[in-house]
Amino acid sequence: LMARTSVEAADARHEVTLNDRDLFTYPFLYIAGKYEFEPFTADEIDILRRFLSYGGFLLVDDALGQQGYGFDKTLRQEMQKGFPGKGVKSLPAGHAALRSYYLLRRIGGTRIVNPNLEGITLGNDTPVIYCQNDLGGAWERDQLGNWTNPCTPGGEEQRRDAFHLGINLILYAMTENYK
Repeated sequence: LMARTSVEAADARHEVTLNDRDLFTYPFLYIAGKYEFEPFTADEIDILRRFLSYGGFLLVDDALGQQGYGFDKTLRQEMQKGFPGKGVKSLPAGHAALRSYYLLRRIGGTRIVNPNLEGITLGNDTPVIYCQNDLGGAWERDQLGNWTNPCTPGGEEQRRDAFHLGINLILYAMTENYK
């Protein structure tokens, strides 16, 4: 992000829970997983709903990429609890998140499970964006700086698309609609 844009970002991640007092000081949340996870409590659902309704952003990254199973299954159930009647739905190809910095025609990741992003839209905003292609796996390097995971079938071009999408999503979260 900092190499490609003028955005200054923290160079270390900060882990928070939905019950963390500092949650609302972090406008961008990233959750990733492979398997089913413990359902959110009623309080956590309420906090997440408020966080997203008041301008917060959540990037959800499915590292397993099995639709209807594991992480995907639990995530969809939890988002339905938080936003009844909304659910996670496919975003249009012209969505602002796909053109907030780079004009993206493809979604990257370690594999292409879903060629489209999904999300939850509230009014004109999309505070939850969901990718099933394992973006984090495409971004990950080992201690020597080597890529940890191959990107198949598209190789380094697919990895570049994952980085471009990450930059776009951060800028989208900061501006929502850059126009």
